[in-house]
Amino acid sequence: MSQPVNDDAIDFFELDQDLTLRRMVLRNSNPKGTVLFLHGFPETLHAWKDIAKALADDYEVHAFDWPGYGLSSRPTVDRFSYAPKDYAHVLDQYIAKAGINTSKLTIYATDIGALPTLLLAVERPDIARTIIVGDFAPFNRPQFMYASLQSLKEGPAMDRVRANLNSNRDEILQNTFTRGLPEEEHFEVARELKDDMLRGWTQGAMTSADAFSHYYSHFTRDQDHFESQLARLKTPVKVVWGEKDLYIHKEMGVEFAERLRAKLTLLPGIGHFPHLQNPMLAIDEVRDAFR
Repeated sequence: MSQPVNDDAIDFFELDQDLTLRRMVLRNSNPKGTVLFLHGFPETLHAWKDIAKALADDYEVHAFDWPGYGLSSRPTVDRFSYAPKDYAHVLDQYIAKAGINTSKLTIYATDIGALPTLLLAVERPDIARTIIVGDFAPFNRPQFMYASLQSLKEGPAMDRVRANLNSNRDEILQNTFTRGLPEEEHFEVARELKDDMLRGWTQGAMTSADAFSHYYSHFTRDQDHFESQLARLKTPVKVVWGEKDLYIHKEMGVEFAERLRAKLTLLPGIGHFPHLQNPMLAIDEVRDAFR
């Protein structure tokens, strides 16, 4: 019998002297496998709470806050760069130190969580039995990205966009999840997640927007590296994309799936956050990955 999602399921997990992650783990005495959920900007592990609860009767479920988000550590950039490659190392450390059996692991990663997962899989093909990714930018194709994200990648606009993200925190947390969707497709983000994102936005001297900006300052380099190594990616990958994604257009997902010869599911009427807009879609994808 799996445990409910309560305070006992959330704790702090030390990776090394610089990094401690807040994580959520739902144990199961006889799991069919393990699922690890990886959030995007501006989310925290609470984005997965209801989905984790729905899956916990059959699987062991893990999620954590990336460094710079929620209540996980925020080292200074001279000790941790917040680049996708560094997040890949965090993921590798977590899986190893948590003692997860990778032969029975499905990783579900969206937005900023997806490229680190794939970078790790290039080097460690056995890191999971299946990887589900979507709504991210695997390749350097700025024409398929929202204008402000393009500006974060390079050039003199980077600092201005970062400042705008920080000054517009409340608007971001209110409107990011439904921006670009028609009114009839708008959905409510759980109050618990909203409150957690607000509480976790600033910890010490760094905001989640700062961490996001640092990530993007290295993004083109790590995208180019990944594309150059694409032929080495052997871990089975499924691509799931919101057809109405305003931030990373579906054309990015189509190209990635074609290049990888992976199955692509385009979700009609769904935006950048499928797991929040229609959680059952994520639950079904996970269950399907174990069949």
